This record gives sequence, C-alpha cells and structure tokens, in this order.
Amino acid sequence: QVQLVESGGGLVQAGGSLRLSCAASGFTFGSYPMGWFRQAPGKEREFVSAIIWSDGTYYADSVKGRFSISRDDAKNTVYLQMSNLKPEDTAVYYCARRRPSGRYSEGGSYDYWGQGTQVTVSS
Repeated sequence: QVQLVESGGGLVQAGGSLRLSCAASGFTFGSYPMGWFRQAPGKEREFVSAIIWSDGTYYADSVKGRFSISRDDAKNTVYLQMSNLKPEDTAVYYCARRRPSGRYSEGGSYDYWGQGTQVTVSS
C-alpha cells in the first residue's frame, strides 16, 4: 500500500534551517508529482511547495526564496530544504502524492498524505 513517511522536523531558532524528508513506498514514485503542505494550530492547511517530476517546482509566496523542494527518484524521497525560518513557519508539515493531474496548490489534487512532522521555530 502507499505510504509516505515524513522526518526531519524539530525545534529551531528563527533564522535557522531544517531539511524535511518524505520517504515514499508502495507506488512508482518517479511517476507522480509530490507536494508539501503545512497546518498551523487553528489555521487551515496551506500549500507550501510542489515538484512536478524534476523540472518543475512551485512555491507559496510566503516561502519563496527560503524553501527549496527536490526529489531523489532513486531513493523514493522528496525533500524540503527550509532556510531563514521564521516563527510563522511553525506548523505540522505534510508531504502528499499528487494525482496525475490537478492544481498543484490545492489539497484536493493529492490522494495520499503522510502523518506529518512538527516544525517549531522560536523567536
């Protein structure tokens, strides 16, 4: 069955960096676009970034220039490198598998989700 397992979250000071990983299994990883979303307490889930195979990347305006998404199809893993973190980046971060088509920024376009990893940025 499809599984997505995130790791790499933690507590970091503002201005610091973290790299999140999402290990995928149970499907042909290289055939699917992947995305990252986040949800802060009391807020709706929001789009963070997506990678459409290896040559198309998309970012929310709030993270553009600070976050970088990449994938290693040989390792069935998608990464989210986060730099210059801010307290407002504090959230649970989820990776998700996008359906073969659909808007990359909409959660409804994704059919499988990981359990999430907590990122906390202190000021």
